[in-house]
Amino acid sequence: MLDLVLASASPRRVHLLEAAGWTFSVAPVDADESVLDGESPEDYVRRVALAKVRSGICRNPGKLILAADTAVVVDGQVLGKPACAADARRMLKLLAGREHVVLTGVALGDGRREAVEVVRTRVRFLMLTEAEIDWYVASGEPEGKAGGYAIQGRASRFIDWIEGSYTNVVGLPVATVHRLLEDWTNPAGRPKPTTAPGPRVIDPL
Repeated sequence: MLDLVLASASPRRVHLLEAAGWTFSVAPVDADESVLDGESPEDYVRRVALAKVRSGICRNPGKLILAADTAVVVDGQVLGKPACAADARRMLKLLAGREHVVLTGVALGDGRREAVEVVRTRVRFLMLTEAEIDWYVASGEPEGKAGGYAIQGRASRFIDWIEGSYTNVVGLPVATVHRLLEDWTNPAGRPKPTTAPGPRVIDPL
């Protein structure tokens, strides 16, 4: 059995892994989450996820480290976690009535090898009134959430549609984690699809 460690303090990631039936321990790590000059959003989440894995390996030698980093992207701008209520309000105004992309870098490593993948989900918000934005910010839910919202919480009322992995928007694409862990232990054991699947639209409600 894999000695799996989740290098994250996110209760959402813990819940998703537990709900999917994995046994693991939790050992949060610190990583610089600032975006480098000229860095693409995909490269950003990939780099930060790998940095978290490597930090986790240093603290937990001999164990398999799972880490992730999620970013909301609109107009090429990476929206991380809001610094304050005013910042959350700014983000929600940017997202209102528009489509954006949620990217999560998912990484595994044990000190000998690494695997990393970036998962993309498209999300569209309804138009939001000033009163709705004020109500949501006052709830405190935007705190600690990439893009300033939680799709699984009060913000679910604002989601018009999504295309792709719902759990990716929550913070961890569970099917991708499953495949990476399976490939880690048995690289040649998973059948490959004969055709690439098309995008699926999932109603989070």
